[in-house]
Amino acid sequence: MSALSRFPTSREDRYLEDYVEGAVYEFGSIPVSEDDIVEFGKQYDPQYLHVDREAAQQGPFGGLIASGWHTSALVMRLFVEHFLPGPASLSSPGIDDLRWSAPVRPGDVLRIRVTVLEVRESKSRPDRGIVRSRIEAFNQRDERVATVTGANFIARRTPPP
Repeated sequence: MSALSRFPTSREDRYLEDYVEGAVYEFGSIPVSEDDIVEFGKQYDPQYLHVDREAAQQGPFGGLIASGWHTSALVMRLFVEHFLPGPASLSSPGIDDLRWSAPVRPGDVLRIRVTVLEVRESKSRPDRGIVRSRIEAFNQRDERVATVTGANFIARRTPPP
């Protein structure tokens, strides 16, 4: 694993120029409760694995687990709160892949590791650029539970003339 990086500025004063290819950051933590799992599951993914503790005991994971979409939402929260810049975040064209590699269970505490894969200026919009990142989520046992590769449009601090 690479040495962890630190941003030179706060989120509120972070721009494209502050992102460096190859930099690796770790952020977190966010706890996952049984109530959170069930509430999210009931609203967005009402499979028995996410909403019915007793039935989930008999399922393939031997207990209640978070929906993968819930895990993704938690990862996104950590990504937004720590990695993306405040006002310079301009949206995202999407993700390239998303994988859930291990179940998230009640009592887990998640953190993320973000690796900057690419930083490039926009050819059509010189006031911004694109940052491609790989986001890995880990639980408190250092088990990787999710991986996402995506891109974000980030404003430049000083656009070229």
